[in-house]
Formats: sequence, structure tokens, C-alpha cells
Amino acid sequence: MTIDIMLPFWGRFDHFREAVESVRAQTRTDWRLTVVDDVYPDLEPGRWVQGLGDDRITYLRNSENLGTSRNYLKCVSLMSADRAVIMGCDDVMLPDYLETVDRLIADHPDAGVIQPGAQVIDEDGVVYLPPADRMKRLLMPRGHGTRSYRGEGIATSLLRGNWTYFPSLVWRVDLLRRYGFDPDLTIVQDLGMLLDIIAGGDEFVLDDRTVFQYRRHAASLSSSAAVDGSRFRQERELFDRERSRFRALGWRRASRAAARHASSRLHALMLVPRALRAGDRNGVRILTAHGLG
Repeated sequence: MTIDIMLPFWGRFDHFREAVESVRAQTRTDWRLTVVDDVYPDLEPGRWVQGLGDDRITYLRNSENLGTSRNYLKCVSLMSADRAVIMGCDDVMLPDYLETVDRLIADHPDAGVIQPGAQVIDEDGVVYLPPADRMKRLLMPRGHGTRSYRGEGIATSLLRGNWTYFPSLVWRVDLLRRYGFDPDLTIVQDLGMLLDIIAGGDEFVLDDRTVFQYRRHAASLSSSAAVDGSRFRQERELFDRERSRFRALGWRRASRAAARHASSRLHALMLVPRALRAGDRNGVRILTAHGLG
């Protein structure tokens, strides 16, 4: 089965080059890679990827900067396979990533989303486990090997804390098109999509074999948005919406988890010292208000 790998690009050239080369190094060769350049000022990354001469790779440059969510929506519109990955332009696929997810798809042909095992790397590619990812490990459902989930239980788990790694996820393309990423959510649009799919009754598959490296560094959009508090404004909006949705479905535990959003509040409080050191008084106010509910 061919898998579409979409690579929305805006970032460092060295990380981008490593991401592309990790796709080309896959043990399974039946893939298509589409790079969607969101008008990054440096033209050299585009020249480099086009110069590879690999006919499995397509490079497109937007006519205007779309921003994160609208560029994701464009990526979805370009997909032609049944399954797709929206990879970060600074992340790394380990060589057996596609081989592993192909096996998971064969075992769970109707799954809406598949989360293979992922580890975190820093700016220099060193594996590490910062506090946010230690929290993800604690929140992730217990078990070993491949597990399958549906319904209120997995929705409640994700609302307590989103322990997934968006760039590593394998999506059913028809569901991405059915629900669409919310263009108003530039940071937490992945959680909104996951909850749409789960509320629709589709299967979520989790596997713990590590085949993907997610890069976490201070320059990322999600990191900077967390410190200035804008991430948590979006999270509050999403949690309010999901609380109402799941109450209407009769999923009381999920609705309560959305109302409490405990891990989100704890995350905000943990970032207050960092905002203080940065002298961001408005960020301190937003983080404290979110953390204390």
C-alpha cells in the first residue's frame, strides 16, 4: 500500500534535509513524499530537494503564507492514497517506520488513526525526555505491544492529556477530509481531529515499537505559544467545545475530563517560572489564570 507523506515546510534547512533523508532511507520504498513550502524566505531548501532527482518526491511552494492549519488543509487536499502521515519538517522517521505502520494497517484495516512508538530528540538529534514528555508517558494507556481502542475510554484519556505525537500519526485520508482541521486552532488542531474521529466511532491503534523521532526544541511554534499563553487560550476553546459535545453524546467521563483539563492546567503552571524569567507579564497572567482554572 502506498502511503502519502506530507511535509509542510517552514524551518531550519539542516533539520528539513534530515527529515527528507529519513524518508528516503525507509526499508519500505512504496511511498510518496510531498513537500509543501509555506513561502519560507530561504529558497535553498526547495532547490536542494528538487535537485535530488527522486520521482517519488514532489515539491510545491505556496503562492502566499497559509499558516499552520491552512497548510495542513492544503496537504489533505493533495493526498491521493488511502493513508497519510503529516510529518514535521524537523522530525525523523527511523528506517522501519513505514514497514511497521504497514503491518499495523494490515492488522487493523479500518483503523481511523495509528500511533506507532515515538521518542523525543533535541535540536541536535540527541534522545531525551523533557518534563512534558515524561507527563505524556504517564498519561498514555498502560500495556505492551499493539492495542486497539474505541469510544469514550480513549476520548477521556486524550482529554486528560494529549499523549500522542501528531507528526508520527498515520491517518485514514477519508476521515481527514470528512472532518477537516479547524483553521482557528493553530496549535491543538491535532487533538480536535482525533476527538472528531473517535466521536465518530472509529478505531484508534497504539503500538509501542519506537520507529519515529519527534524533535522538541525551544524555537518550535508550540513551545513559544505555550510560554506566551496563546496555546492555552486555544486549549480552553477546544475543551469547552468538547465538554458540550461529549455531554450531548452521553459520554459523561469524557465531558468531565474536558471540563477539568487537569494536565493542561498543570502544564501552564509549570511554565510560569519560565515566563517570569522572560519578563513576559502578560504571559504570566494568562498562564496563571489557566492553571488555576
